[in-house]
Amino acid sequence: MAAAHDLGPLPHWDLSNVFPALESDELKAAIARCDDMLGELEGYLDAQGIAKDAPRADDDAIRAALDGYLERMNDLVALYHTIGSYIRAFVTTDSFNQTARRMLSEIEPMGVRLHQIDVRLSGWVGTIADALPRITAQPGPAQAHAFYLRETAEQSRYLMSEAEESLAAELSLSGANAWSKLQGTITSQLTVDFARDGKVEKLPMPALINLMQHDPDPDVRRRAYEAEIAAWETVKEPLAAAMNGVKGATHTLDKRRGRRDPLHAALDHARIDRETLDAMMGAMQDAFPMFRRYLRAKAKRLGHAGGLPWWDLMAPVGRHERMYTWDEARAFILEHFAGFSPQLERLAQRAFDSCWIDAEQRPGKRAGAFCMGVPLVKESRILCNYDGSLDQVSTIAHELGHAFHNECIYAAGKTELQSITPMTLAETASILCENIVTDAALAEAQSADEELAILETDLIGKTQVIVDITSRYLFELEVFRRRAKAELSADELCELMLRYQKETYGDGLDERYLHKFMWTWKPHYYFAGLSFYNFPYAFGLLFGLGLYAIYKQRGAAFVPEYEALLASTGEDTAANLAARFGIDIRDRAFWKRSLDVIGERIERYVSL
Repeated sequence: MAAAHDLGPLPHWDLSNVFPALESDELKAAIARCDDMLGELEGYLDAQGIAKDAPRADDDAIRAALDGYLERMNDLVALYHTIGSYIRAFVTTDSFNQTARRMLSEIEPMGVRLHQIDVRLSGWVGTIADALPRITAQPGPAQAHAFYLRETAEQSRYLMSEAEESLAAELSLSGANAWSKLQGTITSQLTVDFARDGKVEKLPMPALINLMQHDPDPDVRRRAYEAEIAAWETVKEPLAAAMNGVKGATHTLDKRRGRRDPLHAALDHARIDRETLDAMMGAMQDAFPMFRRYLRAKAKRLGHAGGLPWWDLMAPVGRHERMYTWDEARAFILEHFAGFSPQLERLAQRAFDSCWIDAEQRPGKRAGAFCMGVPLVKESRILCNYDGSLDQVSTIAHELGHAFHNECIYAAGKTELQSITPMTLAETASILCENIVTDAALAEAQSADEELAILETDLIGKTQVIVDITSRYLFELEVFRRRAKAELSADELCELMLRYQKETYGDGLDERYLHKFMWTWKPHYYFAGLSFYNFPYAFGLLFGLGLYAIYKQRGAAFVPEYEALLASTGEDTAANLAARFGIDIRDRAFWKRSLDVIGERIERYVSL
């Protein structure tokens, strides 16, 4: 077992099989080819009369035009996404890399042109919606992309004019996207001088946050919390400006596009309806008392008379929390993935062996974790900030779940347009992989103290996804409501954050020590064009728990159907895909059953 400071060599990801280097001739040629393909596709639209105001053609001509478009667009998107993933791999691990940042800026106008092409296609498809059932009845690319075309036709009603959409896309580079990049730059470059073990270290924020969350010394956790709050205080004004910039632009565009509100667009992107969201959120809020019971039990274990102070929210519980070296984490994950399916184990083995994972904490690297696909090589890359905790082992398993999802899509031969997965379903595989690791850790616990530590890691993660996610959802709703009238000051944003932490955590937390700056470093608030990146995590957790319960009932027979589900998450609504397994996501009872699984673990935790 590893000491916290002895994790073994931590890998950096390798993308040399994608392009040799940032300034290589191969990458330059790929960018030039992408630019050429954009021009060719723009010319194709002109030649085929693909435009909202174009004269109506017959079905055969429409089918031929669609088939040609789909083939060209899929090839173009695969190349553009591969180039983007490659460059972002450098930006996200070293925000000081000026070459990578310049190159990312240089390719962004191509993304604008892609969006403009998509808008033009969408406007045209909206005018031929009545012909789509006939056109997609015959074999060919249009039939293979029937769901994509139907969804495109439905969403075309929320487009501005082609000229307005084109202008909005161009302005986004110096507007909402620029604000988003500013937030990423500030939060990844901010460092704090922190005294520990008799010396002062200059820590990047992800490392400081990991200390606050996981260090076994309560004094270190408290001081890390205080240092973190003080650090965010120094950058709150530019981050508030970034928040206002992103949310203001989103509100304006949603209004011009005829959306009822920003949540309307988020639900469509998530491929769920309000009935589903209300059922899920209602069940979650009904479950808050059991989560508060867990938090108060944890507070008591840590010697607090009331609720938890923020610095102890994620604190380890149990005197012998295991720390995993990198090699131990790898072995543990591979062993237990193998028990689920050979395909999952092979994917994880490949990810470890081929250096798909960037694990080391270092200055300039973004906080948190993510997985991104690299379409042209049909691979994924994973970023995390590994610290040896079971929580981080679970994070690696989570991100490998995303990579497995990508693998199922690649293996099924799905195109880029067939694999546009909503945020809700994007968390399905990752949550199931987390459950595999947690169940394995609980099964191998050697003592009540170790079981307690494992339950703690599991429950605090689920508390984040149910309780904290609700606080973020309510916060974002109110930010949008107020931003429609005026800009919000940094202090107003802090006040709202505190309000919704109190409303959701209740007496589970000590109200004197909350985290008013949680809005500063969560990048989800700053994604231009992607609002409410919060409730999909809860959907993914609870839907994943529902699927995992079916897996435990059916065993190996479940796996092929599950892999088929993952391969087709871009080709139907969440409700229809869930129905394959007899799940009704509009039924509050389904969500309650998944929450009851968490409740059983809370009861066990309290009883230990």
